[in-house]
Amino acid sequence: MTPPRTTRRPLVIAAVMAAMAMVAIEATIVSTAMPGIVGELGGLSIYAWVFSGFLLTQTAATIVFGKLADIHGRKPVLLAGIAVFLVASFLCGLAWSMPAMIAFRLIQGIGAGAIQPVSLTIVGDLYTAQERGRIQGFLASVWAVSAVAGPLAGGFIIAHASWSWIFWINLPVGVVASGLFLAFLHEGERRERRPVDAPGAALFTLTVAALMVGLTEAGEGRWSIVGIAAGIGVVAALLLAVQERRAPEPVIAVSLWRRRPIAAANGASLLAGMALIGLTTFLPMYVQGVLGQTPIVAGMALTVMVLGWPMGATLAARNLHRFGLRRILVCGSLLLPLGAVAFVTLEPGSSPVRAGLGSLVMGFGMGLLSNAALMLIQEIVPWTQRGSATASNIFSRNLGSTLGATVFGAVLNHGLAAAGGTVTADSLQQALAAGGLPGDAETVRLVLQHALHQTFWAVLLISGLAFATALLVPHVALGRAREVPAE
Repeated sequence: MTPPRTTRRPLVIAAVMAAMAMVAIEATIVSTAMPGIVGELGGLSIYAWVFSGFLLTQTAATIVFGKLADIHGRKPVLLAGIAVFLVASFLCGLAWSMPAMIAFRLIQGIGAGAIQPVSLTIVGDLYTAQERGRIQGFLASVWAVSAVAGPLAGGFIIAHASWSWIFWINLPVGVVASGLFLAFLHEGERRERRPVDAPGAALFTLTVAALMVGLTEAGEGRWSIVGIAAGIGVVAALLLAVQERRAPEPVIAVSLWRRRPIAAANGASLLAGMALIGLTTFLPMYVQGVLGQTPIVAGMALTVMVLGWPMGATLAARNLHRFGLRRILVCGSLLLPLGAVAFVTLEPGSSPVRAGLGSLVMGFGMGLLSNAALMLIQEIVPWTQRGSATASNIFSRNLGSTLGATVFGAVLNHGLAAAGGTVTADSLQQALAAGGLPGDAETVRLVLQHALHQTFWAVLLISGLAFATALLVPHVALGRAREVPAE
């Protein structure tokens, strides 16, 4: 008789970190390489969809793969997601035009939509809440390292090799991660087999895709496309509601989303995601365009936010027993508006250190909030719903980023229009990317100061709403019984 195989948790976590590193480094390393890619492939007018398309399919696929992981188990769904991601990465490196690049990035986003939620679900399966906090700190450090290493690696590859290697470096990492999962993650026999709500998954994907396209194009002012996307989204949403009412195993578990701890934690995560995208989008613009600092200083003011995130996650893990999940979550959400105060008090003569401190505080708060919210949600659901619950939190945060980009872009455009329309967001972006300001630099600097000041007030308001929503999260006791069908 063959002895049962044992899951080796340290090696599984190594595989999780490798898989998540592929997704984490994508945004920064690709953005560094895009100028060179556009120069070779062309398609400057649509190159933004290289990023938007990836985020669109990643967000839409998150909920679907979370549900599939609950039905078929974590391991096969995660391996399928890694395979899709690697195939798409290989094809991206072979792209012959910008439309082809965007198409392959859409497929790559689908794979990323499986990797992130299912990896975090595996962590929730293998570790108790007390152990999981420390592991979440390790995973947060993956994103911090990727944020710093991505631009460096992208610049090195563009300077010394073909841009195709921006995508092909994923291949050995993904193969190693898959091998570790195959060898050391062992799930026991599933207790039940449930039907897959394929029509619901398709309609949900279409609904979210239409929403994301509408939000993205609204930020660009393309209202005809927004109208078409809105029409498609409304029809798909209505059909989805009908389908989910009659499906025996709906892809959208309404009962799950209605639970107060999950609804409040996801609401806080969505608003926090909105606030964070406002910081990451507009703080470098302020430091460089208003404070007159170099792009390096502007990048450093934002980088400390990325470093504060794993610090907050680690602190949350070490104080889990002392304070509990709810207090840590509320404390993290409180740090968001406190950090945002630093931005609304910035003036043209302010030191960039103040901007960096505000960024650090908000990053620290996000580390506390995101870690506690995810652990809280995983703590209150059984194994059969943990994939869907984990995916719901990631989906909320990603959707918040898209909403935030649209909202804050509208606030910025309103502020620029209020100054008489002498400066546009596009001209500012092009000028800052080129290292200078257009026209009368002092006049433009004052216009930019006024517009970004309004944007930072919007960040403060949404951060305050995130804190208010976090207060609605009830106390959740730690120590759920582990019911993991893994050997």
